[in-house]
Amino acid sequence: MDVLIINLARSTARMDFQRGQMAALGLGWQRIEAVTADRAAQARPETYWERWERPMRPAERACLLSHVAAWEHIAKTGRPALILEDDAVLSRRVPNLLSALEAMPGIDHVTLEVRKRRKLLGRAARPVVPGLVLRRLYQDRSGAAAYVLWPSGAAKLLARAGRGGALADALICKSYELSSWQVEPACAIQLDRCAAYGLAAPIETASTIEGAGKAARSAGAGYRLRRILAQLRMGWRQVSRAFVAERREVTLDPGDFGA
Repeated sequence: MDVLIINLARSTARMDFQRGQMAALGLGWQRIEAVTADRAAQARPETYWERWERPMRPAERACLLSHVAAWEHIAKTGRPALILEDDAVLSRRVPNLLSALEAMPGIDHVTLEVRKRRKLLGRAARPVVPGLVLRRLYQDRSGAAAYVLWPSGAAKLLARAGRGGALADALICKSYELSSWQVEPACAIQLDRCAAYGLAAPIETASTIEGAGKAARSAGAGYRLRRILAQLRMGWRQVSRAFVAERREVTLDPGDFGA
């Protein structure tokens, strides 16, 4: 399976880390040039970004367009791919997982990641490789650092992104039209969450999103209304799946990570 790593040219330490990680796992990969905040400002009109639930910071806009570039790559090649942000730490189980997923039909999106937030997960487990299962993911809350996307899923996300800007992970999370699944135990974690799971971070690095510029204006009534409607939509999602799903944290085995 293809592996696409989203990386800013200036983030050389992260790219060096990913080169080493891919070599250790025996995975081929391709770098996707991350969109800069300056390029994002030129790529879309301001009205495009005003359709989200709050004003978006320049780096958040750039992050979405970086993921859009990866989705466009998948749509063009017609092959599924693992999309990684350059601060994703992977489990040693990932190579076997990718081989198994490539042969599984009827899936749009599989997330490998966990961030200490509860998700709405299907109660039924679908074995994928020894020690790993897939559970239907009815509602995620955050995280777009490590996920497998099929061309069918790429088409659905590109259609959503074409209608207006959003945080990259939030756009995925609200795309209920996706056949979306969660790997359990989780097979990926971002560097900033390693300590929360008792893992030593392989490298020290600061976020390229946090602190990278402020939103242009304060939130107005339109933003607040969209936020309220989104919360109501998520609430209904949970109620409507009460008999087939449960809201809980995804497990992670620290022994699957590291040397």
